[in-house]
Amino acid sequence: MSKNLVIVESPAKAKTIEGYLGKDFTVKSSFGHVRDLPEKGMAIDIENGFKPTYEITPDKIKVVNELKTLAKSSEEVWLATDDDREGESISWHLKEALGLADNTKRIVFREITKNAIVKAIQQPRTIDMDLVNAQQARRLLDRLIGFELSPVLWSKVKKGLSAGRVQSVAVRIIVEREREIETFVTKSSFKLTAQFALDGNKILQAELPKNFESLADARSFLEKCIGANFSIKNLETKPAKKSPSPPFTTSTLQQEASRKLGYSVASTMMYAQKLYEAGKISYMRTDSTNLSEEAIQKAKEAITAQFGEHYVQTRQYKTKNESAQEAHEAIRPTDFSVTTAGADPKEKRLYDLIWKRAIASQMADAQLERTTATIRISTTPEELLAQGEVIKFDGFLAVYLESKDEEEDEENAKMLPPLHINQALNLDTMKATEKYTRPSARYTEASLVKALEERGIGRPSTYAPTISTIIKREYVVKEDRPGKEREFKELALRKNTITERVGKENYGAEKGKLFPTSVGMVVNDFLVNNFKEVVDFKFTAEMENEFDEIAQGKVEWSEMIGQFYQGFHKTIEDSKSIDRSTASSVRELGIDPNTGKVVSVRLGKYGPYAQLGDAKDEEKPIFVNLPKDKLLSSITLEEALALFEKPRLPREIGFYEDKPLVVGAGKLGPYVKHDDKYVSLEASDDPFTIDEARAIALIEAKRAADAGGNLGDFEGSAITTGKGRFGPYVKHDNKYYSLAKTDSLTTITYERAIELILAKRNQEANKYIKEFPENESIKVVNGLYGPYIQIGKRNVKIPKDMVAAELTLEDCIRLGEEAPATTKGRKK
Repeated sequence: MSKNLVIVESPAKAKTIEGYLGKDFTVKSSFGHVRDLPEKGMAIDIENGFKPTYEITPDKIKVVNELKTLAKSSEEVWLATDDDREGESISWHLKEALGLADNTKRIVFREITKNAIVKAIQQPRTIDMDLVNAQQARRLLDRLIGFELSPVLWSKVKKGLSAGRVQSVAVRIIVEREREIETFVTKSSFKLTAQFALDGNKILQAELPKNFESLADARSFLEKCIGANFSIKNLETKPAKKSPSPPFTTSTLQQEASRKLGYSVASTMMYAQKLYEAGKISYMRTDSTNLSEEAIQKAKEAITAQFGEHYVQTRQYKTKNESAQEAHEAIRPTDFSVTTAGADPKEKRLYDLIWKRAIASQMADAQLERTTATIRISTTPEELLAQGEVIKFDGFLAVYLESKDEEEDEENAKMLPPLHINQALNLDTMKATEKYTRPSARYTEASLVKALEERGIGRPSTYAPTISTIIKREYVVKEDRPGKEREFKELALRKNTITERVGKENYGAEKGKLFPTSVGMVVNDFLVNNFKEVVDFKFTAEMENEFDEIAQGKVEWSEMIGQFYQGFHKTIEDSKSIDRSTASSVRELGIDPNTGKVVSVRLGKYGPYAQLGDAKDEEKPIFVNLPKDKLLSSITLEEALALFEKPRLPREIGFYEDKPLVVGAGKLGPYVKHDDKYVSLEASDDPFTIDEARAIALIEAKRAADAGGNLGDFEGSAITTGKGRFGPYVKHDNKYYSLAKTDSLTTITYERAIELILAKRNQEANKYIKEFPENESIKVVNGLYGPYIQIGKRNVKIPKDMVAAELTLEDCIRLGEEAPATTKGRKK
């Protein structure tokens, strides 16, 4: 056994580091967090300084036991998790779970290179409890808010909802943008452009620096230009420069990878993590734009070698974000001479982006020359402008140019052809085209990260999980949506004749945008009206600042939580008196002209729906689910009535075994009824389009499930299905495996059944710390209250001075014999 045990949180990181250390070091992975708050219950003692109760997560019990054994046989243990608050928290939980001393060595590094690892080993420290407490405060605060606020949403809005601190603010940002778009009033104006034909088949493009408010005004101007002479009145040339952007922080990497590569925020972090663990880039969770002097020197050498010394201009950027967590470096290559890295094409594209951005940040400014030509019109005092740009020295542009969120808004400066003052120009075409104002763009993942960062909400490690959570909870959807068609008018002056045409254009098409759902909007409105602090931008940002102060040792974490909880809990108690009707999502749209019944939309147990009629009417109301692109807050009466024109439920779709097949919808969702028996439709089935063949297939699948179907053989034994007192199951080798909530007997496949079997075996493998093939009745079990020995039906306590994982079969037998005959030990 090696003298030194180094523990990291990732197997890939462990493999890379082990290659840099000698035979005296063994590097093992904890596979992430090993302890957390239990899934059920609050697990926070509010009366005792918000003391949390942590438990080893079930899937890490075996890992922890293995690390315990290795730690006991090693002379020194080194905790080498990531150099941020979450990494510090993982190290602390490892220390607690493994029973390590408080002075256990903690090493940190910002890149996984041999020099960085050796240097870290030479400069160990102990666990920084300020950083741990900052992360702990965030975790506990989020648990308190979710645990107390979610039940309020269940009772006042809809069952199954949940609320989170940063997630709720992110949803609010998206909802407010959607409402801004809903209320936006589009206005049109006419933009005037002109093209002049020059010698050598060259074209000079110019425009009027103002728009006309009406078609009549645009026509009047064109009429003035009939027969006019055009000439160059003035030429103004000015030098200009463009400077490179700073190297990437976490948020700017996420934004740029979304814009340039089309990666989601989560994908970007996954690829960056792999590059970091392979030792190719520095740590990818950072809000600093700094580069070390060594990194700047290496970048300078790479630039000089590839482009020459005149392309070098070293800089040290100042981080704009005053709340940056620690004095870390920006994201950069660990070796600037390596221009390509990554295990697959997507990793390589991300590395290329990081390399170019970091290299460009230390390159010379681009030197430009901008020219503006003023064009005189003989018949009117208005003047046209033509603008162009020439790159005199490309500088950093030889490598990289930052993208923008709205590409269409960027100026696409072109070179102007050779011109001189008083040069006569020959007008080819002058157009006045109708243009429409546009609302602010909906958020992409990248622009949402930017909005959160600008408001001081969240930190580098929280952006990706925040977005993933609000999409998973279906408060927000990320999708493409088609545009709509509209007409525009255009006047054209050509050869002293004005023509008018009406054209068509598509507008409003969305790609990869974040849209709030009806559920998201209802929850947001309820929180804004009743829990303003939870979704207040300034309050949430100030809370982040308090986490920073805890990390700096300026604030005691439990006091910070206590100050928040006192007011928050009072608001929770006061919310019990909120009338459920005030949180009602019911919205009356008007009257159906054909039936005279009220048309309304509302939020139900299974999502938003439209209702024709009232429950008080003699005739039962008709219901139809809202499509995902229609919101409770904005759907119109006409749009709702169109939904009711579809086939209505219940509807007869055919016959089977001489009995009708009827599709309907009930409290438990859509179904097909046959022979007075009901079979639920699957999530992929549309009750308005399901056909006879599909309905029969569902009925037969239900019958097979009820009878206990055979899915096939596995390891020489049949896998069968059935339904018992505890719900549906698969059975294999006389053992029963319950189906997950997302599974059903009608859809369970052979492959999925094997997944369930293997998952349960893995879980049971973690249950037993040690088994003895020579005596299967004796096991060392990892119990709820600690390890114990199981001998047949007897449970025997393990003395405190003995390590469960090190017990031999002889030890177990001896302890069983020494235990009093009347002692049964603890129960399982």
